[in-house]
Amino acid sequence: MSAGQPLVGPGQAASVGPGAATAVATVLDVVIPVYNEERVLASSVERVLAHLATLPWRSRVTIADNASTDGTAVVARRLAHLHPDVHVVHLAEKGRGRALKRVWSASDADVLVYMDVDLSTDLNALLPLVAPLVSGHSDVAIGSRLRRGSRVERGAKREVISRGYNLLLRGALRARFSDAQCGFKAIRADVAREVLPLVEDHAWFFDTELLVLAERAGLRIHEVPVDWVDDPDSRVDLWRTAVDDVRGIARLGRGLVTGRVPVAEVGERLGRVSAEAGGGRLGMQVGVFGLVGVGSTVLYALLYLLLRGPLDAFAANVGALLLSAVANTAANRRLTFGVRGREGLVRHHAGGLVLLGLGLAATTGSLWALHALGGSGHRAEVLVLTGANLAVTVVRFASMRTWVFARTHRRRGRPAP
Repeated sequence: MSAGQPLVGPGQAASVGPGAATAVATVLDVVIPVYNEERVLASSVERVLAHLATLPWRSRVTIADNASTDGTAVVARRLAHLHPDVHVVHLAEKGRGRALKRVWSASDADVLVYMDVDLSTDLNALLPLVAPLVSGHSDVAIGSRLRRGSRVERGAKREVISRGYNLLLRGALRARFSDAQCGFKAIRADVAREVLPLVEDHAWFFDTELLVLAERAGLRIHEVPVDWVDDPDSRVDLWRTAVDDVRGIARLGRGLVTGRVPVAEVGERLGRVSAEAGGGRLGMQVGVFGLVGVGSTVLYALLYLLLRGPLDAFAANVGALLLSAVANTAANRRLTFGVRGREGLVRHHAGGLVLLGLGLAATTGSLWALHALGGSGHRAEVLVLTGANLAVTVVRFASMRTWVFARTHRRRGRPAP
């Protein structure tokens, strides 16, 4: 199924074979990973079931028992016996990511949901979370404690760590989603089948890795501001988790930079425009940028020679640099960084003009140094200025990649003009 195609609607039946009776398809599979949660599991599942009964789709709850050592398995089996829409999966090893990957991969539902057993997130956010996925509008949905409109109650320590972690993701992996670790997410099953095989982490970094890969594949991520109350009984080791997450960021970053993770192919198979397309991978970006830079340098030299006749050296330099910089920004925007359409156009060219100031300072300084040392002649000026321009090109690439175009949000699935 291609991205954007609607899934089943409310109450829609799914045929199970030619001439066979119809059965209502399971649209939502709400997975709750648990480890030693015998005290709260029953009450939480009952609350989730009651809420699912208010939604217009057939749903079930799957309890993923993460190798619990207390009575969690007994409670889970009792719930499955009492409720036909409760399933239980037992895992021999711990790991939230391992549990979600196992259950999501085997599920026959159209939309796969994950929520923490403590139900820190208000369940009223579930409908706006999954509706864009059921309709086919979005591919992944996350609850966010950091979006405007969210209401969050938690201690200062968790607040600082959470915001710091998400800032780190923005800087290190250019993530655009606001909250990676809120335990309230959903994904279309067809999308999960493509993305899950690429996710390597089996623990707490699983969420982040899944979201980064989805974003880089060009998938549409829907965010819902949530009401969230911290669980005072949480047993998450924040510092150990933070260290593991930093290691995960480094591993994932290397995979994306080297092109080892084939996210572009995932986007193509799902009918989305990948963030890695159009030279998004570093190696291809450098190659395309280099070609654009060579063309811009040649254009600059020709413009300088053309303007040097009627103008003095400094005026000709400014004019040639201005015109070639505008052309360079436009070419890199489209060819190197794959940005299409008018979104962010003014900001991108404004950033290009800032880099122009840097180039102007470098080339003007080199021209002044040439004259100060007694050099003269148009040919000498062209050689010195061309060399300075090449040096500025290196700085220009790094600045464009990490600053000018780093904040660009290309609309997922929008066809290139």
